[in-house]
Amino acid sequence: MSILVHNYGLFWRRNDVFWGRPKVKGHLKGVRANETSKKPVDFRPQAGVYVLYDDNFRLVYVGQAGAGDQHLFSRLKHHKKDALADRWTRFSWFGIKWVRENGKLALGAQNFSIKANDILNHVEAILISSVEPPHNRQGGRFGDDVEQYLQYRDDDALGPSTDSMVRQLWKESLKEAK
Repeated sequence: MSILVHNYGLFWRRNDVFWGRPKVKGHLKGVRANETSKKPVDFRPQAGVYVLYDDNFRLVYVGQAGAGDQHLFSRLKHHKKDALADRWTRFSWFGIKWVRENGKLALGAQNFSIKANDILNHVEAILISSVEPPHNRQGGRFGDDVEQYLQYRDDDALGPSTDSMVRQLWKESLKEAK
């Protein structure tokens, strides 16, 4: 296996992350983009790089996760309280830990030799995916083994979304109008 990035998530919403509460750990769940079962994977312990964006999808910060106990979730949670706290609403991430057959992340990154061309393709793909330059029409080249994950919103932990509450109110107002 000669890949650097194993999985990634693009433009996830900060407000759709369950950050936890006293005595309850949060989680950072995603579902494989091309999978029908939609079984969520918790990317809380992921290592890699991440990008923070504002409401207009403007890049405001680039960081890395995975050194010591500073995994993806803890780095993002830290940014909710630091000088960037009010500056970001979305994030993208690019992970070096792969998802095992049991749906859990591998404990560490693989030790392998990777070709310079593969490294360059992955670095270019990270930059193109996170910055979306207007003249890069072809997109990045991660390769077939790299999987995109879509954000999973845990309604049980977070409660109903604003959109679902507005939809429910709209339906009720239509019933009352009849």
